[in-house]
Amino acid sequence: MQMTYDLYFGLAAFAFVSSVTPGPNNLMLMASGANFGFRRTLPHMLGVAIGFTFMVGLVGLGLMQLFDLWPPLYTVLKVASVAYLLWLAWKLANAAPMGDARAETHPMSFFQAALFQWVNPKAWAMALTAISVYAPARDVASVLVVAAIFGAINLPTVSSWTVLGQQMRRILRDQRHMRMFNIGMALLLVGSLALAV
Repeated sequence: MQMTYDLYFGLAAFAFVSSVTPGPNNLMLMASGANFGFRRTLPHMLGVAIGFTFMVGLVGLGLMQLFDLWPPLYTVLKVASVAYLLWLAWKLANAAPMGDARAETHPMSFFQAALFQWVNPKAWAMALTAISVYAPARDVASVLVVAAIFGAINLPTVSSWTVLGQQMRRILRDQRHMRMFNIGMALLLVGSLALAV
């Protein structure tokens, strides 16, 4: 399918809206920004943006065919995604507050964030929809365009969630407030599972 300006605009709009709205990546980045600040969360942000861009490319270049050939793979993916997100929510809810001398917490690394895309139900929904709508023939050129546009839009949008979390850090100086914030973020993360079921 030949990409027209209307399709480019539609794809960019889809990439922006789906990247900037709440989901597991953005909620975790906001929590990381609040707990660790922007600079320490930078590898996490890059892992999300680059990992998702890579995922879109691989989905378009062949992985989507696995779902076409073996539909139960969707169920396997949903079960793995739900289990992992519940575990992450538990870890977030039980994270030691800032300033706790016993705390040995650290932000998600680049590779952890990149690998997380493969069990993130929102990332799968975004990737499968983008390829289905904007690169239905799954030719290399169209798939690479879809991945590149997502890559260009994803990093600034997910970074805004880290900045939001960093700004919230100013009002979450009290350990009790930070604990309540982490529990709230964990509950929202569990709520985001609605995408997976």
